[in-house]
Amino acid sequence: MDLYKWEAKTKSGERKTGEMEAEDTGEVSANLRKKGLIGITVKKVVKKKPLFGEPKVTEMEIVIFTRQLATMVGAGLPLVTCFDLSSRGAENITVREITTRVKKDIESGTSLTEALLKEPKMFDELFVNLVSAGEQSGILEAVLDRLSVYKEKAAMLKAKVKSAMTYPIAVISIAFIITGVLMVFVVPTFAALFKDFGAQLPAPTRIVIAMSEWTQRNWYILVFLIGAAIHSFKYMYKNSPPFHYQADKLSLKLPVFGMILRKSAIARFARTFGTMIAAGTPILESLDNVAKTAGNKVVEEVIAKSKASISQGLSLTEPLSQSDIFPAMVVQMINIGESTGNLEIMLSKIADFYEAEVDRAVDNLTALLEPLILVILGVLIGGLVVAMYMPIFQMGAVVG
Repeated sequence: MDLYKWEAKTKSGERKTGEMEAEDTGEVSANLRKKGLIGITVKKVVKKKPLFGEPKVTEMEIVIFTRQLATMVGAGLPLVTCFDLSSRGAENITVREITTRVKKDIESGTSLTEALLKEPKMFDELFVNLVSAGEQSGILEAVLDRLSVYKEKAAMLKAKVKSAMTYPIAVISIAFIITGVLMVFVVPTFAALFKDFGAQLPAPTRIVIAMSEWTQRNWYILVFLIGAAIHSFKYMYKNSPPFHYQADKLSLKLPVFGMILRKSAIARFARTFGTMIAAGTPILESLDNVAKTAGNKVVEEVIAKSKASISQGLSLTEPLSQSDIFPAMVVQMINIGESTGNLEIMLSKIADFYEAEVDRAVDNLTALLEPLILVILGVLIGGLVVAMYMPIFQMGAVVG
């Protein structure tokens, strides 16, 4: 359905205007004539495409929507009303359009699960499967509440890991940019000053001037190589499964960062698995979704082996214990949960523990990196400054 603007008059000559959603102009005119309006003019509203494409739906927007939906369903509001209110309150135009389409599908008799399946930009497979389980078991309110908690926890965990990775990269990048500016604009000024110095320059100064001259001549090659390296890595990571696997495997072995990634993978596994089981999803189907949301190919492989183990009538924990990802404590807790029928509770405890561990690890990493980054900045920038002032100090000593 499209949006149309209309103008018309009442029989007494009063002018009326408004907007209406309809299949075509004929439907708008027919509806207005039924209201006794005459002199009808209808014009279709042409939606302007955003300059940079449709805005993406962020993790936080999905978290807010899920929490609002759980609250409204818990208050007893019909689903059509829930999505109508969500659409009106959405600031992101993409969220508004998606929720509007879902509302219309539900109004036309489509189930909530089928309506969500049509909108993969906002509702991933895990979201849809949990909603489906809730609809089938008649506990949609409880499932939405669990889903909102899961989305909040997942978003917080992702933000923590992202901040741990972004902080050092951002600072080091800025340091290299400053170094580049010094090499291209500042060092040449000193080099011109030292040209008629009349004595051999100190070795550090000669090295810095030579690097500056090379950078001025070949800066575009350097920029190209860096850009090509980043693009090649992204392309291979996305399109080459073996490369993707090896990169994920290497990331888990990185000093400090590898430990954070491993703990976050365990927390994500436990939180997702526990949420799926709590919603009444069968274990094998749950493991499919857990594997897809693992965020690491190595962890995904371990989960796939666990699924195969259960399919063969064996224990879930055997493949987990054989991997280097899951510690003995985690495997033992899952084993106890399996044996006692409290797997959901055990997984929730594991998720809580490792989410707290990731918080502590990120805080410790930040405290550890601050002095290290200061050292890097001092070596890069301070070294350049010292190298360029050495001839001046040398000249001062001779004069003195």
